[in-house]
Amino acid sequence: MPIHTDTDHQAALHEIERLWGAEEGTKAGDRLDVLVTLVDAYEARRWPIALLDPV
Repeated sequence: MPIHTDTDHQAALHEIERLWGAEEGTKAGDRLDVLVTLVDAYEARRWPIALLDPV
């Protein structure tokens, strides 16, 4: 399930909440891992964090 819009993002967050705590190695756990990865990638593109100047 690709995440292209803020609506897709919200749907993915709701699904992550539903799947939270799923056991690793199960279908639900695998789906949770994939969704978290997709959400992370979308958020990095949508709301990038600018590098700060340390000085």
